[in-house]
Amino acid sequence: MLFNVDKQRPQVHLLKTKSLAGAVKLTTIALLVGLALNGCGKKNDAAAQAGGGMPPMPVSVIELKATSVPISAESVAQTEGAKEVEIRPRVGGILLKKLFEEGEPIKAGQAMFLIDPVPFQIALSNAKAQLAQQQTHVEQTQREATRLDGLLASQSISKREADNAGSDSNLARGALAQAEASVREAQLNLSYTTVTSPLSGIAGRFEFSEGALVSANTSLLTTVSQISPIWVRFSLSDSELAQLGGHLSPSNVKEVALIMPSGKEYPSKGSLNFAASGIDPQLGTQQLRATFDNPDKSLLPGQFVRVRVTTGHKDGVFVVPQTSILTNDQGKFVYVANDKNEATIKPIVVGNWVGTDWVVLSGLEAGEKVIVDNVIKLRPGAAVAPHPAGEAPAAPAEPSKAAAK
Repeated sequence: MLFNVDKQRPQVHLLKTKSLAGAVKLTTIALLVGLALNGCGKKNDAAAQAGGGMPPMPVSVIELKATSVPISAESVAQTEGAKEVEIRPRVGGILLKKLFEEGEPIKAGQAMFLIDPVPFQIALSNAKAQLAQQQTHVEQTQREATRLDGLLASQSISKREADNAGSDSNLARGALAQAEASVREAQLNLSYTTVTSPLSGIAGRFEFSEGALVSANTSLLTTVSQISPIWVRFSLSDSELAQLGGHLSPSNVKEVALIMPSGKEYPSKGSLNFAASGIDPQLGTQQLRATFDNPDKSLLPGQFVRVRVTTGHKDGVFVVPQTSILTNDQGKFVYVANDKNEATIKPIVVGNWVGTDWVVLSGLEAGEKVIVDNVIKLRPGAAVAPHPAGEAPAAPAEPSKAAAK
């Protein structure tokens, strides 16, 4: 047994020696691979540094030029008829018939409703009968007074009897005048059974139905609005009036334009025909009204529109898109591309809007290049690649073959 153990010991030693040599070889290979990868990484970092990092951001710019803009302000407004009347019956009765179409044009004097005329025809006949009776009574008293005057001349009667006959004749003539007035009143009431329009315009909605009982002077049958010309009511606040140069009057307003709900401008210009002499203490606004021609009836009473009032023009200002203007805690500003193609901040003071643009009153100079897109991504000092607005940005330069290698 001792001899067998001594014989196996050299074999175990040989196995340990072979394992150690293999481990050394693997360690050497790993070190070589690591050095090679490290060298490649350094080359890539050097290439990235040679390439300059992030490329400049392409941005659209507009070159500023001084211009002239109108001094104007806009406000929500509502249309109304130049004349609007409520059609009410002057006599009460049963409404027999409607003689017009709702929403259609109406001419002045045109019949609109018919109220049952029979009671008023009867009243007129009664008044005429009373008038005839009174005329007969006047003739009778006149004859009696004349006869007694003759008897008084022959002293056949006393003067008192003659005076009483004259008084009766005068009372009869007074009653005759009253009967004549009753006839005229009955005729007038009969004419009121046909309700007519006092002006030309557009008829409103019929508030009753045929066969309804209406009351004199209280029941509202419909309305009629004159819409050519048409009026537009609006108001402006103190701050808006300050932009326009102060309180408005027909003498200092140059132009009034109307903007339809669709966004299109009404083809005809208007004129201011009313301006309140003071500021409404509850609303803090000046109440205004303008008039517009409306020959084709495209404007209807009650529409909500916008009104733009112009009082003059301001020269030497700049106009930039609204999307290029940003706001921070110090106010409004824009980004400008300088000579080094770097984005720089320029604080500005703005005025009112002109379409989709904003009027800049101060803070910019002619010739500066205002960045109009990608402004959210910019930071002060960021490198930019400016190109004129509306044009495609220039294609980036292709890397050289040496750099590619």
